[in-house]
Formats: sequence, structure tokens, C-alpha cells
Amino acid sequence: MSNSFPIIFLILAAVVLVFGFGVVVQSRRKKPTPVVTPAPKNVVAPAPVAEVVAEPVVELVAEKKRSFKNVLAGAVSSVLGRGEINDTSWDDLEEALLRADVGVKVAQALLEPLRARVKAKEISTPAELITALQNDMASRLVGTNRELNFDASIDGPNIWLMVGVNGAGKTTSLGKISAQQVALGRKVMMAAGDTFRAAAGEQLQTWAERSGAEIIRGAEGSDPSSVILDAVQAANARKCDLVLADTAGRLQNNTNLMEELRKVRRVAEKGAGTVTETLLVIDATTGQNGLSQARLFADATQVTGVVLTKLDGSSKGGIVFAIETELGIPVKLVGLGETIRDLVAFNPTEFVEALCSTT
Repeated sequence: MSNSFPIIFLILAAVVLVFGFGVVVQSRRKKPTPVVTPAPKNVVAPAPVAEVVAEPVVELVAEKKRSFKNVLAGAVSSVLGRGEINDTSWDDLEEALLRADVGVKVAQALLEPLRARVKAKEISTPAELITALQNDMASRLVGTNRELNFDASIDGPNIWLMVGVNGAGKTTSLGKISAQQVALGRKVMMAAGDTFRAAAGEQLQTWAERSGAEIIRGAEGSDPSSVILDAVQAANARKCDLVLADTAGRLQNNTNLMEELRKVRRVAEKGAGTVTETLLVIDATTGQNGLSQARLFADATQVTGVVLTKLDGSSKGGIVFAIETELGIPVKLVGLGETIRDLVAFNPTEFVEALCSTT
């Protein structure tokens, strides 16, 4: 027993040494806790490689026409279902036009000439009446220049201002336009000029990354005019073709907002660029309220065109007629969904056909 004690002691010592060595090795293999250093805030974000290749603005196609709510369909069906044109026919059409938010003036301007033609026996059947109404509606919208104004002859970048109240889809529309313009081969700089809405800058940053555009952002609450002027100067230095400028969008009856937008336009042209387009974004579901928005923004910012969003989910698409006939501002783009391709060029003939379709 006395001879075996040293052997047992040596075995135990060896086990302890091996165990201790293993603990040391294992501790050395553990990775140290990384130190996260915040990325510096760059004023100019370079254009990334766009993950989504957008297509240019296209005309409405058959599947898009079905997105319009055919708000006159019920009245059209009722009129066509009768053997003659009577007082009920006129009541149905007038009510449908007003429900579609064409406005009282436009509704009267459309129906009064048709009443006269029926009285003069120029129109004698319900089918002829509906055809004449469609033709008259379309004639009020066709012949208008709806092209986005891009002047390749000017020195410096073109500047397109996006104006409108919060919630109309202004920032999203700007992002979609950016993707479409990049797809046309133009180098785009975005200006995050809505510095009062907390999420606006981040939202526009995402669209810049998606579309392959560069972007200038300012601190939250900073002067929108200076952000847009910085973007114009950066765009000129970087040989960008187009600056797309987002703007603040508080309630349109806020006097300070209108003054601010006037200042934005003045300051934007102090640099090397030229404002060639001011697009007012209107939510189609707001109906006649959109007309009052158009009046105020047009006065403050010299609106050159309207982007009508959410038209696929609205029964108030008739606001197109009020905007164009009463204010003379062309509807240039319409939103029919969430994707980039769902912001399309406005086609008045197909729009009227969709409004009156019974299928």
C-alpha cells in the first residue's frame, strides 16, 4: 500500500494539470466582445447599385384599366336598361357624376349640352346618350401636354419639386419617379427636404437605395431650403441630370407652410439648377378637398402637374375633371398600386372608358 501511494498521487497530479491546461486553452479560444462604432453620418449618400430595375413610365394597359373603380357603371347600366331617355336617366347620371366628385360645375357643363342635343333629336336612344357623354368627358381631357418637363439644354440639373399634404403619397411617388428616371439612363439626386416629419428622411433613403439614386439629407428640423440648395449644388458637381426634391407637407391651410414652399422654390433656383417641374401629389380618395389643395399649392409653388395617387381604391376619380377644367393643371401621373410600375402616365381616354365601364 505504501508503494502505491506515490503512483496514485502522480496520477491525480497529472489529471489536475491536464484539466487546468484545458481550461486555459478554452478561455483563449473565446472571442472578445466586439465594440460597435456608429457609422459616421454622411451628408451625401452615394448611389448604390439598384437591386430593382424599374421600367419607365408607361401608358395604362388593359390590366391597369381594371384598377379604376367604374364609379359611373351603375348609372350607365340603369340608363341603358331603359327603352327611352327620361327624367330618371338624367337624375341617375347627375347623381353618379357628383358621387364621382367631378363637381357641380363640371356635372352641369357635361349634362346641359346633352339635354339640348336630346331635345333637338340629335340623340334619341340611351346608348347614344352614354356614347355622347363619354366622348364629351374625354374631349375635356385630351390634347393636354402630360409629359414630364425635362430640359436637356439647360446648364446644371433639372429640379423637380414634389409638394402636397402629408399622407398623400408624396415621398413614395418621388421614389417611384426616381426609379423610373434612373431606368431611363438619367443620374438622379434626391433632396430630403421634408425635415419636419421624422420618418421622411429614412423613407427617402430607402427609395434612394432601391432606385440607384444619390441623396442629400439634413438634420431633423433643419431648414428645408438649405437642404435642397445643397442637393442642387452637389448634383451639379457630380454631373447629375435631375434633382428630385421632397418638401414638407403639413396642412395646406397653414400659412407658414405656403410661405415656406415659396421660399423653397426661390432658393432652389439660386444654385446651378432650374426648376422645370413642380408636381402636386393628391390623394384621389380626398375628392373635392383635393381641388382646394390644388388651388393653394398652385398659388404658392407654380404647380405644373398633378400626381393623383390611390386612384385604384377611390370612387372619387372625377376630381381629375375639376382639377383640369377649373384650374388648368394637367394630371400627369396616376397611382394604381404599391409597386414602382403602378405609377403610370395618365391616359384620359382609357380613364373615361374605365369610369363608365359596366364590366
